[in-house]
Amino acid sequence: MRKFLLTFLLVSVLALFLAACGGGDSADSGGEAADGSVGNAANGEKLYKSATIGSASAPGCNTCHSLEADVVIVGPSHAGIAARAETAVEGMTAEEYLHDSIVNPDAHVTEGYTAGVMYQNYGAEIPEPQINDLVAFLLTQ
Repeated sequence: MRKFLLTFLLVSVLALFLAACGGGDSADSGGEAADGSVGNAANGEKLYKSATIGSASAPGCNTCHSLEADVVIVGPSHAGIAARAETAVEGMTAEEYLHDSIVNPDAHVTEGYTAGVMYQNYGAEIPEPQINDLVAFLLTQ
């Protein structure tokens, strides 16, 4: 029993350490860019194209979304997402829409797709600066 508790404590401390690190280099992520936008698009592209993302190693964005027009993997293509996001929800900026779509995946389900299919915990598992980086990258699409 003592060995189990020691192992559990060690794993818990390691998990907390990794979660605090956020899985990325904080010097390259978040903050405000020179043009006043939030996020680092280059870091966002790396995150988007990662096989896993977040503290629970959830599927990376490109596991389910393509950056090529009309190419559907599981979810809708992200080609042209910046333009679509500008008008997707009245009263929301493209940045707000994209951020909300990551942290609340079922808030804005694209017509023809099913709620609950997108991984639901990105908002809890990806640090806010990295979410901002993803948004900055998506705004370049």
